[in-house]
Amino acid sequence: MTEPSKSDKDLTGFMPICVMLCIIGWEYTGLAVLSLLAGLFAAATILVFLTRTSASRMAFAAIAVGLIAWAAATRGDWLFAVGVATQRGALVVALFTALGAIRTAAMSSDSILECGRFLARQRPGLRYASLTVGGHLFGLILLYGSISLLGSLAAESLARDPDDDIRRIRTRRMMVAIQRGFASTLCWSPLGFSMAITLTLVPGTGWAQIAPACIASALMMLLTGWALDTIMKPRVARPAPARAPQEGRWLVQLRPLLVLLSVVMSGVLLLHLLTGVEVIGAVMSLVPAVAIGWVALQPRPDGIGRAAWTGSRIMAFVTQDLPRYRGELVLLFMAGFIGSLGAFLLVPVLEARGLDLSAAPTWLVLVALIWVIPLTGQIGMNPILAVSLIVPLLPSAQEMGIPAVALVAAITGGWALSGTTSPFTASVLIAAALGRVTPREAGLGWNGLYTLVMGTILSLWVLLLAAA
Repeated sequence: MTEPSKSDKDLTGFMPICVMLCIIGWEYTGLAVLSLLAGLFAAATILVFLTRTSASRMAFAAIAVGLIAWAAATRGDWLFAVGVATQRGALVVALFTALGAIRTAAMSSDSILECGRFLARQRPGLRYASLTVGGHLFGLILLYGSISLLGSLAAESLARDPDDDIRRIRTRRMMVAIQRGFASTLCWSPLGFSMAITLTLVPGTGWAQIAPACIASALMMLLTGWALDTIMKPRVARPAPARAPQEGRWLVQLRPLLVLLSVVMSGVLLLHLLTGVEVIGAVMSLVPAVAIGWVALQPRPDGIGRAAWTGSRIMAFVTQDLPRYRGELVLLFMAGFIGSLGAFLLVPVLEARGLDLSAAPTWLVLVALIWVIPLTGQIGMNPILAVSLIVPLLPSAQEMGIPAVALVAAITGGWALSGTTSPFTASVLIAAALGRVTPREAGLGWNGLYTLVMGTILSLWVLLLAAA
């Protein structure tokens, strides 16, 4: 949460807070009125934010309006479908708001920043491994903010390198390590959009059941990235200047981050087991509470009480931080809305044309998900949009005769690969800006071979899961 300021107050930030509170209430009670209110607040939030966002976001709004008109003209149950799509968008807004609270609290923590500096300043032989593991650990809490944080600290540590060639090579390797570390969280993290959306689209399973297989996918991504970096490490004509080793023991230096992760992950799992609420509901209710507690423990100016300081930081988050995220909120809501409503409209079109995806071989459906999701990212489709559009068109895991975990692993694996290659995703855009290259170069240029190798490994993995 940012430092409180007496200026730049924007009360529109209360609207996504209302969405989050309604979704939390609905997750625990199942009351339809709370789901309805969440959708109404989400729609109002997007309408207000649209007036102050870019033309590209307006284009998504135009597509959404066109889909609503198409649905109204062709389907008698169109209002129900629009309601479902709005609730899907509201879920994304609520999760983004909850995670935004802990992300902004972390960015103001000196102990978290020191964790990042420790990882970024490791000697070259350990740097890739430290940053890819760090990118994973930070990514669990900060999402793509981990790339911004660690990437900035990496650039800071490289500023002392006098050789341009060595600095350019190190910049690329460090950014790639952080990118791949973050992307691997998309395979399994209960705090990420990938898992939240996928579990709503694949019925009959929960996070606890699919976590072991999806964590294995993440480990494969981390190890494959490290192996490729080791094998293809570029050689330089001049030896790099020697550096003093970074002092400090790993567990001691990373303790603040590990403690935070332990509190959040164990708390989410415990809340899920004790209350029976879905993991997404546990995340949204626990994470903001942890963020508030963390802010309360952080240093504050002299003469200001803890309660007053914490309250002012919360107000700064609501009235300053959230309104600044309006572009991201509009994009994420529209991705969920368009994907859900688009799938609703496409199903009868495919049936009328005799296209029955249930007749496709199961192995082909699973493998296609690994590759199609990152391919759609190359043409500008956010993974939320691609997954929300594609998955409802497919037969269920039960109809295909496979464990649901195989379908979930295929979806999240493809989502993770899109996170390393799509020039339109936040993770690639941030890496490109910090690496001073184009998004295409930071995506396919840096990770093209990695995606081919990792896509093949994940394809074999999901087929193995399907056969189990």
